[in-house]
Amino acid sequence: MVMMGRAALQKVKIAIVHDWLIDRGGAEQVLAGMLELWPDAPVFTLVCDSGGPCSSLVKGRRVETSFLQRIPGVKKHYRLFLPLFPIAVEQFDLSEFDIVISNSHAAAKGVLTGPDQLHIAHVCSPIRYAWDMQHLYLREAGGGRLKRWFIRLILHYIRQWDARTALGVDEFVGISHFIARRIHKVYRRDAAVIYPPVDVEDFNLCSEKEDFYLTASRMVPYKRMNLIVEAFNHMPEKKLVVMGGGPEYRRIRNLAGPNVTVTGHQSREVLVDHMQRAKAFVFAAEEDFGIIPVEAQACGTPVIAYGKGGTLETVVEGGTGVFFPEQTAESLQGAVERFERMGDCWDYAEIRKHAERFGKARFQEEIAGFVEERWAAFCAERDRSDLFQELL
Repeated sequence: MVMMGRAALQKVKIAIVHDWLIDRGGAEQVLAGMLELWPDAPVFTLVCDSGGPCSSLVKGRRVETSFLQRIPGVKKHYRLFLPLFPIAVEQFDLSEFDIVISNSHAAAKGVLTGPDQLHIAHVCSPIRYAWDMQHLYLREAGGGRLKRWFIRLILHYIRQWDARTALGVDEFVGISHFIARRIHKVYRRDAAVIYPPVDVEDFNLCSEKEDFYLTASRMVPYKRMNLIVEAFNHMPEKKLVVMGGGPEYRRIRNLAGPNVTVTGHQSREVLVDHMQRAKAFVFAAEEDFGIIPVEAQACGTPVIAYGKGGTLETVVEGGTGVFFPEQTAESLQGAVERFERMGDCWDYAEIRKHAERFGKARFQEEIAGFVEERWAAFCAERDRSDLFQELL
């Protein structure tokens, strides 16, 4: 199917629009899968750090950046230029392309396209901090009342722009049914669901588990790493390893009790090794999809997760993990105790098999088939319209 998609679109000019290429996370994993499918497609992005974590994605490829690229210090402080994102993304000239695929969690879907171009918006999430996570964003921003009102004004403008630009999208794709519901809530549009690619081949099955729990993430407030540490502080007989860096690293490190080891950011090899050996992986965020719990399952490791968001679609209660219903330390403690009462009931090979459903080959087959199908339908509709105009 992937090869069919490539062949059918061989003579079609495709462009991919991505928010920014600074750090490498889930959105960039999706982008990498797309670029393998369409190796000749250029990438349009607001800001690119060609020497940073995304360097392998852009090497030898045509990359077009916005005027923001020329601002001193923008690669480090690009988020501060949020008010300029709309005008920056609208300046991209995409008129030479037949199909435009935007891979967006911020501004990419706002590109301008014409009536003879198919715009497919692959949405990791509607802009979180402008919609249902605005109040959390305001709390994180801190500052006085004047600063908060200024931020509210900017986010109001961003919401208006974001809602309006949905009109320029021909087809929406969400990374989970959870995100498809958010797309419908925000844009009043239906979305197909294609789960993002997870490099499950990098995470080998290990059936020999050791007596410690693992959590790993970028340390930002919505990941709720503090909640996990607080829960294990109240379970001193249980060991927890915490991996990751970020703005909340010092806070998490200072919060950790003697049974909690905070390692900071570690290499991928170290992370995989710990994932393979951990008795369970703990995840407390309300995620859009959540790649890292799938990676843990690829190691055969059960997941203890907050039962809301994308993890409800990637973790099977009682089969590959357990859920806790509230984002509180007490709720997580109850889930850990329930997990331990279940004993050695886990089939590590089956947990691995479940994770393989989210592999990269599956993503590429589904996204290639979707683009091919929608392009055929778009061309048929365009031809009917042209014929009707000729008859007039």
